[in-house]
Amino acid sequence: MSPILLTIYVLIWPVIVAGTLAVIVRGFAKEALEAKEEGVPII
Repeated sequence: MSPILLTIYVLIWPVIVAGTLAVIVRGFAKEALEAKEEGVPII
């Protein structure tokens, strides 16, 4: 495996993890805002 491909392979994982975390946080924030507006606890 060439060094450039190995570098790309290693560096792509943080991008995937950051994207997944962003989706989870955005969904949680949306649910928290809706719960706050309705006056119900999140948990």
